[in-house]
Amino acid sequence: MERLFIAIAALLGGTAVAAGAFATHALKPQLSERLLAVFETGARYQMYHALALLLVALVRSQALGAPGLLTSAGWAFVAGTAIFSGSLYALALTGQNLLGAVAPVGGGALMVGWGCLAVAGVLGASKPE
Repeated sequence: MERLFIAIAALLGGTAVAAGAFATHALKPQLSERLLAVFETGARYQMYHALALLLVALVRSQALGAPGLLTSAGWAFVAGTAIFSGSLYALALTGQNLLGAVAPVGGGALMVGWGCLAVAGVLGASKPE
């Protein structure tokens, strides 16, 4: 699971960098300041959660937290990033405000991920210290 999370985190991080560069170089002349800010928010949160997914992989590999909760945290970060950032990218590129209504679902998944990570840390791993 750790290797999969590392690979997904690397893909999310790399595409976040690409999205930021795309926003700066290609979209800046095309979008309003508001829509450009929306796109950049998607890229920023994608990068944050790529790093969070790496953290989950590291914590899981070191058996520092409850593995099931860490797995749940990782998948919540993946799903939340796809939904949250994806909906913001789509909103910025299409201007369809209805797409912005999907972002809170992704944000909720991201919060679930952070909650799972917190509980996994509190409960710790099943192995003795």
